Amino acid sequence: MTMATLLPEEFVVYAKLIRELTGIALDSSKAYLIETRLEPLLRELDLKGYSELYYRIKGDASGALARKVIDRITTQETSFFRDSSPFEMLKFKILPDLIDGRKKTLPPGTKVPIRIWSAACSTGQEIYSILIALKEVLRDFSAYNLRVLGTDISDFAIARASRGVYPPGEIVRGLPKDLLDKYFIPEDGSYRITDELRAYATFKRWNLFDDFSSFGRFDIVFCRNVAIYFTDADKKSLFERIERVMERDGALIVGSTESLLGTIQTLEAKRYLRSVYYQRKL
Repeated sequence: MTMATLLPEEFVVYAKLIRELTGIALDSSKAYLIETRLEPLLRELDLKGYSELYYRIKGDASGALARKVIDRITTQETSFFRDSSPFEMLKFKILPDLIDGRKKTLPPGTKVPIRIWSAACSTGQEIYSILIALKEVLRDFSAYNLRVLGTDISDFAIARASRGVYPPGEIVRGLPKDLLDKYFIPEDGSYRITDELRAYATFKRWNLFDDFSSFGRFDIVFCRNVAIYFTDADKKSLFERIERVMERDGALIVGSTESLLGTIQTLEAKRYLRSVYYQRKL
C-alpha cells in the first residue's frame, strides 16, 4: 500500500482536531508528523486517505478512534531520571524544605503529608523515578502520608505506567544498576517495579484541558515537556490552573528548556544548582 499524502486542506482540519483532542498546536511544517503517526491507522482500517479517516473519527460515537489518534500523536519520549538535575533538586532542596516547614506547624506525631502530581507522566518512568528518589531520601514511608498521582492523555501510556513493567532497553536509559537491583524485579525478560513502590502510585487518564480541581491540592507538581507544544494562551491557562491546586508553599517543576517568564506573574523562579523550580510569590 502506497503511503497516503496529507493534502494542505486536510492538514488544516487535522491540526484543528489534534488541538481539540490534545492541546498540541501544529503548524504546516508538522504535516509530516501527522502522516507518519497516523498512516498506520489508515492501514489498520484499510482506508485510502486522510479525509476518509477524519470522517470515520468524527462519526465514531464511542470515541475509540479519537483515543487512538491521541495515542499516536502524543510524544511518549521519556526515560528514568530524565534530565537528572530536577530529581537532585527534589531530594536535596524541595523535599527537605517542605518537610521542615510541615513539621513546624503539625502536632507532634502527625504524619507529614507529601502529595505529588506528575501531570504528563507518559509511560510511568517519571512517577517511579520520583518514588525511588523519595525512598532514597526518606527510607521509611511510614512517617509520611504519601500520595503520588500520574496523569496522561494517552490510554496506552497510562496502561503501561500502571503495569510498571519495562524492557531492558528502557531500563538502561537513566536507571543506575544499583537502583535497578533495589527497586525492580526481573519478570519474563523485563523488569517490574516493586510492589512496595507501586502501591504509592495512582494513575488516571486525563486531558490537562479538562478541570482537574477535583484532584485536590499538591505540594509538588511535575509538568515537564508538555506545555512546549501549546499555544501561549493555552500554556498560560494551564499553569494558572496548576497554581490553584498547589499548596501555599508548593513547588512546580517544568522542563529544563521551559520557562514561565511572561506566562504567569504570581509564580517566581527559584534556582538550585543547575535547576529551576517555581513557587508562589510571598
